[in-house]
Amino acid sequence: MLRLGLVVLLEVVSDVRTPPPPGGVDPAFWRGRRVLVTGHTGFKGAWLSLWLQQLGAELTGVSDCVPTMPSLFELARVQDGLTHVVADVRDATAVASAVATSQPEVVVHMAAQPMVRRSFCAPRETYETNVMGTVNVLDAVRTVGADSVRAVINVTSDKCYDNPEDGLRPPRPFTEDDPMGGHDPYSNSKGCAELVADAFRRSFFSGPDARPRLASARAGNVIGGGDWGVDRLVPDIMRAAAARTPIAIRNPEAVRPWQHVLNPLSGYLVIAQELMGADPAAAAAGWNFGPCQDDVRPVRWITDRLAEQWPEPLQWAVDPGPHPHEAHFLSLDSTRARKRLGWRPGWDLARALESIVAWHLAHRDGADMCDITLAQIEEFSAS
Repeated sequence: MLRLGLVVLLEVVSDVRTPPPPGGVDPAFWRGRRVLVTGHTGFKGAWLSLWLQQLGAELTGVSDCVPTMPSLFELARVQDGLTHVVADVRDATAVASAVATSQPEVVVHMAAQPMVRRSFCAPRETYETNVMGTVNVLDAVRTVGADSVRAVINVTSDKCYDNPEDGLRPPRPFTEDDPMGGHDPYSNSKGCAELVADAFRRSFFSGPDARPRLASARAGNVIGGGDWGVDRLVPDIMRAAAARTPIAIRNPEAVRPWQHVLNPLSGYLVIAQELMGADPAAAAAGWNFGPCQDDVRPVRWITDRLAEQWPEPLQWAVDPGPHPHEAHFLSLDSTRARKRLGWRPGWDLARALESIVAWHLAHRDGADMCDITLAQIEEFSAS
């Protein structure tokens, strides 16, 4: 009898889930959770979608197209594990239909026109997508998603902050309380999207029993395997490596907060958990997710490190331009996320660069890129 009671006790104890570490992604939270991700066909969206599938979420993705060829979305067969909705976030009716049909509990809004240089050529498209697209998603949540949605993550950029670079003040990392702004249409549109989110939070998603809760996530210069974006440093380097041609670098001294894509994505997942946790109002704010200051590096440094790790010679030269304006220095202060969420970057920059080289060499050798990407997610989750 005593032995039987001990066996039962052991079975009960073994069934108790170990809580995740503070600031960690909780697999139990995401298992069976209905999640809608806009922009799931993009680089960051594809990584997030695979991670959510691995966690067991019931995932719906909304996007109007696959933005690059090749793409991580197609190579890793991301569509196989989700409900794929073809819709443009600029179409308010289509967005509302996707929210009404999927009835998500969590919405992660990532769809965007994500390129600074393109914004100079297509400012109207940039503002329509990044600003009105955000309005459409949040308004759909407010109306047809009011009964189901409990947490919304509005993903913007480190470039949402006003960055005058007037020479009168020394450059410093941005904090969440710095003013929104932006010199170019892309950066400015992201500042506008932050103002839209703040207005919706104050007007519709506040109060002691408010649902849903809304947070904004700000990260920039994310890197990782499977990025083929145009006018982005690491994709440009990987294209040059594949073609065995010199790398054209626009601004080798520009300083950016480089980090592996899984670092900020882990932050987005942690925010969602907090928005549905014991004190959701405290999480309903803006959050920076950036690397440690040792990983804030110039373009030249990143290029040299990747060239050292690539198995064949890689050379680069300065592209004389002309080029449109880009900020010389960008960095994020993530103290708030570290102290209040317990979040930290899982991989440092050295590990991020190693993973990128490994990913693209595997792709070159014909590996199964779904397996490779999921293996990197598993490794990151264990870090």
